[in-house]
Amino acid sequence: MKGNRRFSGDILAEFRESKGLRIRVGTAPHRFIGIWVVVVSDRVFVRSWSVKPRGWYRTFLEEPRGTVQIADREIAVHAVRNRDKRVRDAVDRAYLDKYNTPGAIKYARDLGSTIKSHNP
Repeated sequence: MKGNRRFSGDILAEFRESKGLRIRVGTAPHRFIGIWVVVVSDRVFVRSWSVKPRGWYRTFLEEPRGTVQIADREIAVHAVRNRDKRVRDAVDRAYLDKYNTPGAIKYARDLGSTIKSHNP
C-alpha cells in the first residue's frame, strides 16, 4: 500500500476495546488466527508469541500484506516493522495495561520480553 493510511476512529475504538482480533497473513488463502492487539498513539500493534519459521510473524516479514477481522469486518492491512525503542516500550506497557487479568498477565509480560529478544 502506498501512502499513510490510518484506521478510522470507530475501528481504532474496536481495536482498543477488543481483547483480540483475527489475522490472516499474506495473499494466499490461509486460515485466520486469533491474536492480541493494542493501540498506542492511534497506531495498531500486534505481537507474535513465537517466531516460528512458518508463523504469521515471519510471513509478514516476507510479505507484509494481510487481512484482519474485527467488528464483523475484514480489513486489508500492510504490516510495518517498528524499530523505535520508545514505541516498543510503550507497546510493552499497553500490553500489560490491557491484558492484566491473573490468567493473562504472564503472557503479556512474555510478549514484551519475547519481541525484544528477537527484534534488536
